[in-house]
Amino acid sequence: MLKLVSFLLLLPAVSSFSAPTTVAPPPPKVVLSPLPTLHVYDHCPFCVRVRLAFGYKSIKHNINFLANDDIPTPTALVGKKIAPIYQFQQDDLVMAESMDIIKLVDSDTRFGQTDCILPASDRTDIKAWQKSVQVLLRTLQRPRYVATGLLPEFQTLDARHAFIKGHQLPPYEKPEWKEGDMSMDLKLKLYAEAMASDPSSLVAELNEKLKELDDMVHCENCCSGGGFSYDDIDLWARLRSITIVKGVVWPKKLRAYMDNLSARGDVPLYDEMAL
Repeated sequence: MLKLVSFLLLLPAVSSFSAPTTVAPPPPKVVLSPLPTLHVYDHCPFCVRVRLAFGYKSIKHNINFLANDDIPTPTALVGKKIAPIYQFQQDDLVMAESMDIIKLVDSDTRFGQTDCILPASDRTDIKAWQKSVQVLLRTLQRPRYVATGLLPEFQTLDARHAFIKGHQLPPYEKPEWKEGDMSMDLKLKLYAEAMASDPSSLVAELNEKLKELDDMVHCENCCSGGGFSYDDIDLWARLRSITIVKGVVWPKKLRAYMDNLSARGDVPLYDEMAL
């Protein structure tokens, strides 16, 4: 409850994993008419990238959470099932691709100070770390996305089944899962078994990997020296999903990093619904 109240007050969430830290005050709120709309899935890190950027720049916006089995809505907007989608009626504009959306908005004076998100610095160490935990995170996160019953894109059985149908669990690869002869019953069984299994060894492995990442993160407010950048847009958006896993022990600096950007970016973490 304390973490939830802290988020509502735009303060860094305080837990047994982190100490109170200072969050830089956001810039003045940018309120345009009509408001821009983001069509997103809550769990999607590419969608979170854009939400984090809009929050960091204090751009007031509407959020439309798409059901995971909703094909007509995104197809009508951009021609295919994809998210995020940025819609700005003032310019009669609809576009996809998260980084393109952010770069467009951060270069437009109507949305406040321009170029306030620093360029990416080609952090090959962080990219290598992300690749090293890919299988581990898929195993832990994907079953929990659909099992919580709380994420807006998974509010119906059809939506949950659509996700399971299209998102493989290790050791399966995407072609084998999506294009092979695997039955839906088998996919459902594998997801159920993943949730029913003891995650202790996987969580312990993840905890060790987070210690490695903690050493790579520059400080509690940005992962690279110089300030908030596209490095953070990508990294934080991916790390957010880890908070849906119960029992994760976050190193102090990394936990403060998660809490601070959650507050500044106005994107809540999953701690209160972790499984």
